Amino acid sequence: MTIRPNWAPDADVEAIVAGRHPNPFSVLGPHACPGGAALRAFAPGARRLTVIFMDGEQAALEARGGEGFFEGFVARRPPFAYRFHAEGEAGGWDWDDPYRFGPILGEMDDHLLVEGAHLQLYRRLGAHHMMHEGAEGVHFSVWAPHAKRVSVVGEFNQWDGRRHPMRKRIDSGLWEIFLPGVAEGALYKYEILPASSAVLPLKADPFGQEAQLRPSTASVVASTKAFPWTDAAFLAARGNSDPRRAPMSIYEVHLGSWRRGEDNRFPTYDELADSLIPYAREQGFTHLELLPVSEHPLDASWGYQPIGLFAPTSRFGEAEGFKRFVDRAHAEGLGVILDWVPAHFPTDEHGLAWFDGGPLYEHADPQRGFQPDWNTAIYDFGRSEVANFLAVNALYWFEQFHIDGLRVDAVASMLYLDYSRKDGEWSPNIHGGKENLEAIAFLQKVNTLVYERYPGALMIAEESTSWPGVSQPVHAGGLGFGFKWNMGWMNDTLRYIAQDPIFRRWNHDRLTFGLLYAFAENFVLPISHDEVVHGKGSLIGKMPGDEWRKFANARAYFAFMWAHPGKKLLFMGQDFGQTREWSEDRSLDWDLMQYPPHAGLSLLVRDLNRLYRAHAALHARDCEAEGFQWLVVDDSDASVFAWLRRGGPDAPPVAVVVNFTPVPRPDYRIGLPAAGRWREILNTDSQIYGGGGLGNLGAVEAFADPHNGQPASARVMAPPLGAIYLLYEPDAKL
Repeated sequence: MTIRPNWAPDADVEAIVAGRHPNPFSVLGPHACPGGAALRAFAPGARRLTVIFMDGEQAALEARGGEGFFEGFVARRPPFAYRFHAEGEAGGWDWDDPYRFGPILGEMDDHLLVEGAHLQLYRRLGAHHMMHEGAEGVHFSVWAPHAKRVSVVGEFNQWDGRRHPMRKRIDSGLWEIFLPGVAEGALYKYEILPASSAVLPLKADPFGQEAQLRPSTASVVASTKAFPWTDAAFLAARGNSDPRRAPMSIYEVHLGSWRRGEDNRFPTYDELADSLIPYAREQGFTHLELLPVSEHPLDASWGYQPIGLFAPTSRFGEAEGFKRFVDRAHAEGLGVILDWVPAHFPTDEHGLAWFDGGPLYEHADPQRGFQPDWNTAIYDFGRSEVANFLAVNALYWFEQFHIDGLRVDAVASMLYLDYSRKDGEWSPNIHGGKENLEAIAFLQKVNTLVYERYPGALMIAEESTSWPGVSQPVHAGGLGFGFKWNMGWMNDTLRYIAQDPIFRRWNHDRLTFGLLYAFAENFVLPISHDEVVHGKGSLIGKMPGDEWRKFANARAYFAFMWAHPGKKLLFMGQDFGQTREWSEDRSLDWDLMQYPPHAGLSLLVRDLNRLYRAHAALHARDCEAEGFQWLVVDDSDASVFAWLRRGGPDAPPVAVVVNFTPVPRPDYRIGLPAAGRWREILNTDSQIYGGGGLGNLGAVEAFADPHNGQPASARVMAPPLGAIYLLYEPDAKL
């Protein structure tokens, strides 16, 4: 073999063969030289390599070194189209050379990523099937600024990282390559050679839009087929609504344990659409909130340790199946909220941890980059590219899957530098405080972006401290969420209801204290999955007494909750009184619905949702002090509470009376704002719910007899361990 003047230097050839060349496009493919082009290729296992031009002409390339590197001179000026044909011991094969194609990313992609302002980043990074320069294939792109070499690997190249090293964009640290001939559905990962160590374990694509079913961990080239959405009217109505003034009753669901298939298999998205959605609609819920559906390796994490933030989990089928699920929910009038986890990520070797050989997505300082409670890494919120990655992911679920809201997990862990850390284990911010200024700015940015682009959307914070202004607008100094979970209310009321009724008189303030701050934020009242796991037992199991008292307590508690200011959230299984603690490994105990106490509780939840949605007094002023007034607040001896809900000048008020003892109160006097008929629209002691049937014969009459500061009063039956709702109907007759 004669080495010609424009042949590649030996050092470049050796680096390509060894898989350590940092700039393969400077060596491989066609390169102009006097009279034509030097054409180079790397084909491991090939003994002979022929280039075939589109006009049918062929030319043989010469082998250099016997390791699969071939080179030759062609009397053509680039660019020109061609294919290769190789012959080896295993036979022959053909391919279109990816190193003849120009880049797809441009300077604007580099600039916007570095600035943290690339709001279409998921359309540019990841794997995208497309036509490029006349060829059909897949464009792969990944951010790995510290890597020496990045290759895409898959079945299409025998998972050999030497075959398809990518082009690095120096200004941004992005790597890209277009592989002609690769199809949708192809499995792939990235092989990354760090600057100072051996090749890393193969990495899944941070922007991968589909993934293999665990325990496999490859990314999948997603379909580009347009989805036929039918929810335009639903989205338009959402955009014209004010969530603070609208009913919001959320059914929280873990898809994997809602209703398992035969042999305990996971349900599909379509099966869930056929079972879960009609159930939630019939029960009167307004929204489904799904525990994280982003791809995650461990079932027991419930999705809260995600690795594929852009990929709906393959446990339930393909990504298009999840789109069908959301579209079906919207057709049934249900909104869909996703749990979203931007606070931390697991350290599995195929994920984001030390992605290109060192801290990249995680903060480099372990005091800020590692969460000891969960053994997870913490995102570097101050790095513009990382904040951009997370913000775009939030927008992605709205744009591509038409979701209606995000419930942001573990916000408190993001806000405080000393979260779960002892003295000496954290460092203050630049002002000497414990606030994570970068995380605050990130949350404000995400909330602003979502609300700007998706009118009527919901951004809900799971924030367990007294951080001020969580649900206040960013321009007013708040974090910009629309709502906040009321964890204090949940803890206080659950501790109260778990007490034997004889002791409740000494815990009366657990139910009244929440009204001191009920309107400081726009609250959601959650009875969530966290309250029925890890030895806490089921909700019905928390109730004291025999079976009758347990279910009576639960009915009274739910009525208390639905009439309390704040939006509602109930985890699946609580709605029918599941007795076993929830497990992600099995279905809910649906067989319990054949028994009257469980069926009665389920019926009550349905009726509570119906009343909550039908009467503005019960929802329109959930977030405003004008919508609530105590009628009886201090009767701790009787453990009776009574209050008034108002929905505005045109909405009749609803009076609520709850008796948390098993003693009937047949002549209990309450003050009311007006004389006349107050119709009993709910009685949790009704026999249809499993109660004893004590009530008010459909209505009570209030007389102009002042009591407790009200101009009128009535005497009511407050049933044992029961609640009643009374709707003011001044023009009706008893």
